[in-house]
Amino acid sequence: MENKINELLAQVEAFNATAPAEIEDFRVKVLGKKGSLTALMEEFKSVPAEQKRIYGQRLNALKQAVLAKIAALRERAEELSAAAPQIEDMTRPGTAEQLGSRHPISLVKNEIIAIFDRLGYTVADGPEIEDDSHVFSRLNFPMEHPARDMQDTFFVEKASTEPSENDVLLRTHTSSIQVRVMERQKPPIRVICPGRVFRNEAISYRAHCIFHQIEGLYIDRNVSFADMKQSLLYFAKELFGEQTEIRMRPSYFPFTEPSAEVDVSCNLCGGKGCPVCKGTGWLEIMGCGMVDPNVLEANGIDPKEYSGFAFGMGVERIAMLKFGVKDLRLYFENDVRFLHQFDSVL
Repeated sequence: MENKINELLAQVEAFNATAPAEIEDFRVKVLGKKGSLTALMEEFKSVPAEQKRIYGQRLNALKQAVLAKIAALRERAEELSAAAPQIEDMTRPGTAEQLGSRHPISLVKNEIIAIFDRLGYTVADGPEIEDDSHVFSRLNFPMEHPARDMQDTFFVEKASTEPSENDVLLRTHTSSIQVRVMERQKPPIRVICPGRVFRNEAISYRAHCIFHQIEGLYIDRNVSFADMKQSLLYFAKELFGEQTEIRMRPSYFPFTEPSAEVDVSCNLCGGKGCPVCKGTGWLEIMGCGMVDPNVLEANGIDPKEYSGFAFGMGVERIAMLKFGVKDLRLYFENDVRFLHQFDSVL
């Protein structure tokens, strides 16, 4: 038995492996029911009584050596596995990535741009941080106009406590882009100006301090109010459907004269009256008017030779009417549950 114990101990000390399967095979070979150490334990039963203490201690020490060896090999195997680069199984089925969704504001904006593109309008852009001159002065806003006050406009830099053309602010409308187009381009001009605008308003289901506008400008010789009405009627029918009608109500804007508010027949009730249109059968969508001669002159265009019209609409307002959204705040919360409702519109 002495020789068998020494021989097995030498095998245990000499064994080395890094694969978990090889280590487990060795454990079974030595400690299993038919293992080498189990066989020695059976043989130990026939050892003379006076030798049992000696061989019992030797066998116990051998068993502890086997267990320690297996534990050390397993720990080493785990360390090597953690340090090794993980190679993905390229034969496994792939996991499909969830696609995002186009924002309803982008959907409506692109549709509006496409409609006016068919009428020959090009897209113009401009900075969101503007000066007073482009936002107010050159659009015929008087110095005492309330839009120049702190409670209506976000000012970045004030030249003084009084309104000044040197004030720097976040644009309150995309009409500032029209000014930049007029100062660098001579008529004929036919552009639409999409972009974000900022106004100091309390956030609620029907108002927000950030929103999107699309404004249009057409200047050429002999442009009339009738031209504007037909253009806007075409736009309304393309956006809301051929059955759509429009009406124009007198209004006032500093940069147009005459000015009007444009309503479309309610596409939800067909003009019969519903809670959305407050029973009137009409929904307001934009303001418009003939460009004031003072605006043309302030931007270097001869009002005696040229005339034109301008219009502006809120994209959120159009999207609310088109998709039946009742809370303006949903557009800015980036809730994927809300956004995925518009997947089918793509």
